[in-house]
Amino acid sequence: MEIVRRTTSSRHDTRENHALAAALVHDVGHGPFSHAFEKVGSRLGLKLADHETLSEELIRTGEIAEALNKEMGKCFSDDVADIVKKDGVKTVHHAVVSSQFDADRLDYIRRDRFMTGSQHAGIDFRWLLANLEIGSVPRGVDNTPLDPVETFVIGPKAVHAAEAYVLGLFQLYPTIYFHKTTRGAEKIFEELLVRIVELVRESRVNDTGLFARHPLIRFALEPENAQLALLLDDTVVWGALSLMSEAKDALVSEFAVRLRDRKLLKCFDVRETIANIIDPNCTNSDENISIIDKCCTMVKAKLTNRISDYDHAGVPTLLIDEDERSPYRAVDRSKGPLNQIMVRSGKQLVDLKDRSSVVKELKTFKLLRVYYSKDNTEIESEVNSAIAEGIAECQKA
Repeated sequence: MEIVRRTTSSRHDTRENHALAAALVHDVGHGPFSHAFEKVGSRLGLKLADHETLSEELIRTGEIAEALNKEMGKCFSDDVADIVKKDGVKTVHHAVVSSQFDADRLDYIRRDRFMTGSQHAGIDFRWLLANLEIGSVPRGVDNTPLDPVETFVIGPKAVHAAEAYVLGLFQLYPTIYFHKTTRGAEKIFEELLVRIVELVRESRVNDTGLFARHPLIRFALEPENAQLALLLDDTVVWGALSLMSEAKDALVSEFAVRLRDRKLLKCFDVRETIANIIDPNCTNSDENISIIDKCCTMVKAKLTNRISDYDHAGVPTLLIDEDERSPYRAVDRSKGPLNQIMVRSGKQLVDLKDRSSVVKELKTFKLLRVYYSKDNTEIESEVNSAIAEGIAECQKA
């Protein structure tokens, strides 16, 4: 991917360069442990823990802005940041950076498959690109039609390749990103970092095990400082674990040791247990999914009430993990067509979901799990009891 500097550049060429630059730098704001760090920020209101917010600030100011503006001209970095922020009228240039079929997804679906050694998510990358076109798709707000917007579409020969892409991307979630061990480690990390920031806010830095000038402490004290946010990465956290393992605070010391020594918590898959009871034949019908959803909501409420109290040492006895991933977003004309993969069929453009029975039948993947210490023999019976009660109440309702 190369950004070409031109002495006499058309607006079209300039917008192409904006999109190329945005595709390259849109993720520069990711913190340690990526999206797990964003959950810490969401719980504590740390604005710069959101990678899009930090990315935008870094692109508009500092070294990245200087490099882009020096090479491409004044205010170039602001235009790139606008695309990353998704400001302005959505165009095909926005689709390069953020869409159902953007450069980021096409990159990480192949990279993560390779780096993890997974045999899932194999796609025909070259064929997809060879059949990639630009088409004008209608849009509107409520019942008011607006001007069409240009976005990526694929030719009819690439339908099966697009099916494999959607299915492959979807498979990465239950097999890699939502894997119970990955999520178990992320839950410990989340609780550990939340506790560190809370202790700093309570002026209890000495209880964290970290020295006052440690990057984590400095960021917790000044969470609006982008330069301090830049000091944080995976190695900073890994390197701090031995220090935090000596912390006075019980949660910090125990969870730091668990991460450092890979003594992760035991996982109990609540949703799978409920699904096996409600839908033993795995019909995956909409009716059964609805019942399972209701039961999960009830069981989660019961578990939340039961674990609201911490044990005497100040360490939570149970961590709840809930999430979901839709395989393909439904059409929303008010938001425009960038989240759809449109297929050229003659002179018409058809949503891939309407063109492919495979994509149409895919169901949203949902998870509800709990994590607890293997040494706590009472927890599993508590979880099973909550499940039994929740199912009984759900079936009566």
